[in-house]
Amino acid sequence: MKKICIIGAAALLGAALLLAGCSKKAETTAAPAAADPNAPVTITVWCWDPQFNIFAMNEAAKVYNRERPNVTINVVETPWNDLQQKLITALSARQTASLPDIVLMQDNAMQKNILTYPDAFYPVDGKVDTSQFAQYKVGVGVNSGKTYVVPFDNGVTGTFIRRDIVEQAGLQVSDFNDITWERFIELGKIVKAKTGIPLVSADASSMDFIWIMLQSAGTWVFDDQGKAYIKDNAVLRKSIEVISEMISSEILLLVQDWNAYIATLNNGTVASTIQGCWIIGSISAEASQAGKWALVNTPRLSIGNSVNYSSQGGSGWMVLSSSKNPDVAVDFLNKTFAGSVEFYGTILPPSGAIGTWLPAAQAPVYGAPSEYFGGQKVYEDLITYAGKVPEIKYGIFNYEARDAVTRALMEIMQGASIDTALDTAQKNVEFIMAQ
Repeated sequence: MKKICIIGAAALLGAALLLAGCSKKAETTAAPAAADPNAPVTITVWCWDPQFNIFAMNEAAKVYNRERPNVTINVVETPWNDLQQKLITALSARQTASLPDIVLMQDNAMQKNILTYPDAFYPVDGKVDTSQFAQYKVGVGVNSGKTYVVPFDNGVTGTFIRRDIVEQAGLQVSDFNDITWERFIELGKIVKAKTGIPLVSADASSMDFIWIMLQSAGTWVFDDQGKAYIKDNAVLRKSIEVISEMISSEILLLVQDWNAYIATLNNGTVASTIQGCWIIGSISAEASQAGKWALVNTPRLSIGNSVNYSSQGGSGWMVLSSSKNPDVAVDFLNKTFAGSVEFYGTILPPSGAIGTWLPAAQAPVYGAPSEYFGGQKVYEDLITYAGKVPEIKYGIFNYEARDAVTRALMEIMQGASIDTALDTAQKNVEFIMAQ
C-alpha cells in the first residue's frame, strides 16, 4: 500500500527552492528513459539449458520484437545451482544491482525464495491471466494472495510404455490407462513372467516415484501450516509400501544414477518409465525404437484423493522487483509465455518444450500425430493431463525434506522398519527447520 504524506506549505516552499537550485544537467536527466515507450530497453534473463529454456526465451524475444522492436532480451546462460547461489547472495546482502530482470525458478524452490525474500519478486496479478495455466503450476508461485510466477515448462507425468514389449506379454497399452499402482504391479508381474523384462526402472539416488505418488494424492511432506508431515503421513507410507512391493516382485529395476536410468530406456532393458513429460527427449533419442512407444496416464494410489495425474519437475519465470523496467518484463512474458499460441507451436518440435499454458493446445503441432509414438497425439494428451494435476505447496524446506525421505527409503530397502526410518526423517527435518 502506498503511503500518503501531507506536506505543509513551508516544506513545499523548501522543496521548490531546492529544485530551483538544481543544475541544468539534473533537470534534463530527471525523467527516466523508460517513460518513452519507444526508448531502447534491455531486459536481462538468467536461465539454463541452451536447447530448452534458452532456446525458448530467444524465440519468445522474436515474437515480442514484432510489437516492441525497441526491447532487447539479453539471455545469460546461468546453471540452476549458480543462479540460486547468486540470487541468494545478492538478496541477502541487499546488493541487487547485479541481478537480472527475469529469472527462471525451479518450481520446488519457488516458495522458499518467495517466503525468504518477500520483497524481491514483482507480482504479476492484474497483468497476466494466470487462470489460463494449469493451476498446480500457478500455486507454487502464490503467497499472501499475490502471484509471482508466469509458469513455463510442463512437468506433468505419464506412463511411457513400450507397445511391442507389453503386446509380447499378451497385453495392450490400454490395459495400463486409468489404473491403480496395485494393478500396475499385477500387470508388471505378467510382463516379467512372459518376457523376462522388468516393467519399469528408477534412479535409486533420487527415487522420483515417491514424489509422483504424493502429488497425485494432493499431498506433500509438509502440512498446511508448513510443518514437517512425514512420520504420520499415510500417503507417504503407502507410497513406500508400493515401491517396496515393486522391488520385491522384481518389476522395478533400480539403477545407480541418471545415466544408467536413461540407458534402460534406450536399450530395451525395461518396458516402461513413469516420469515428467520432458523425458520424451531422452526416449526419442533412440531412433531405432520409433513407433514402439506409447503414452498413458499415471497410476494412482488406492488411498485418499489420489488421481491418475501428477508432476515431476518444471519451472517458471519470475520478475525481480529490483528491475528498472518490471512492467516491460511482465508485458514481455504476458505476450509470449502467457499469450502466444504461435510461440508454443514454434518451440515444441525442436526442443520438446511442452508448456502449461492451456491454450497452447490450440497450436496445430500439439494436435499432430507423433510418428515416434505410433501416430498418437502425445502432446495433446499431455496438455490434457496437465489440467488435472493436483495443486500442492512444496514448502520452504522442500530440498531438505526430499533428501531426508530419500535416505529413509534407502534405509527401509536395507531392512529398517518404516516407522523407525520415517520417525528419523521427521526429526531430521524438524531439526533443520528449527535452526
